Amino acid sequence: MRYRTQSAAQTQQLARQFVEELLRSLPKQGTATVVGLSGELGAGKTTFMKGVARHLGITEEITSPTFVIQKIYEIPARLIPEGEEAPCQRFQRLVHLDAYRLSSGEELAAIGWHDTLTDPANLVFIEWPEMVESVLPLRARRIVFEAPEGGDPDERRITIEGEEGEGAREA
Repeated sequence: MRYRTQSAAQTQQLARQFVEELLRSLPKQGTATVVGLSGELGAGKTTFMKGVARHLGITEEITSPTFVIQKIYEIPARLIPEGEEAPCQRFQRLVHLDAYRLSSGEELAAIGWHDTLTDPANLVFIEWPEMVESVLPLRARRIVFEAPEGGDPDERRITIEGEEGEGAREA
């Protein structure tokens, strides 16, 4: 599904909607949930991540992990009525990776990629997934970000692959 956002706030709102849909539709699995974020520098990947983190209740400042490669944020437990289950509680950690500086997926082994991937409590977002394609699970979701040249500097075109339906929507 393709979307067009006109501001950082709209991009973050789309991130919240994506997380809600992901949590509703994702079957329980025995491994981490992985989402790749593709797009050029400045295309909106980190802005989207800020929306994801805020929706999950993370209050820390979210910045791109370009130089540290990986940042891990604890997802806070939420108070929910007894007998109900909060969908986001299936995840305990938000793992934010930036593979821009990597030359292959094998380099992720040094930061414990296997352990990250095999833990179903991890919700993993990878910026520049094409750099580590060889180690991504086949079921990984992909979101593509574009900042159109010559137009509104705040406009972003965002394609969420794997969603049902076609066409473009305003976020």
